[in-house]
Amino acid sequence: MDLRKLKTLIDLVSESNVSELEITEAEGKVRIVKSMPMGMVPAPVTYAMAPVAAAPASAAVVDAAPVAVPAEPAGHAVTSPMVGTFYRAASPGAKAFVEIGDTVKVGQTICIVEAMKILNEIETDKAGVVKQILIDNGQAVEYGQPLLIIE
Repeated sequence: MDLRKLKTLIDLVSESNVSELEITEAEGKVRIVKSMPMGMVPAPVTYAMAPVAAAPASAAVVDAAPVAVPAEPAGHAVTSPMVGTFYRAASPGAKAFVEIGDTVKVGQTICIVEAMKILNEIETDKAGVVKQILIDNGQAVEYGQPLLIIE
């Protein structure tokens, strides 16, 4: 691939909403990934509780029922590197890449995320056992959304 064509592709990615582009030609393969500018990194949200004044002695005390907070899944979450559609197998009717209870190695393909008609194989970044698959086959996923849990 010549440098003019590569520069044009880089400019197209930088000016568009596309975060990643991968092109395969006879001469080789090119992958362009757009990173977020430093000013756009989402800041963590923190909440502070306002101090509560002591209740007057004549006020009745009421027990509040505990609120159920959904537990974070235990283990390492493999997240989606892009926005797209999640697929557990390479094609309809094919065997899924991984099932719950399977042992996976670093770099092993665990699913596919389709973005703009390009099928992107997602590899695990941690070895372990698949404990949970959090997304249904064919479901849309967001950037950074947990796909599955490995322990």
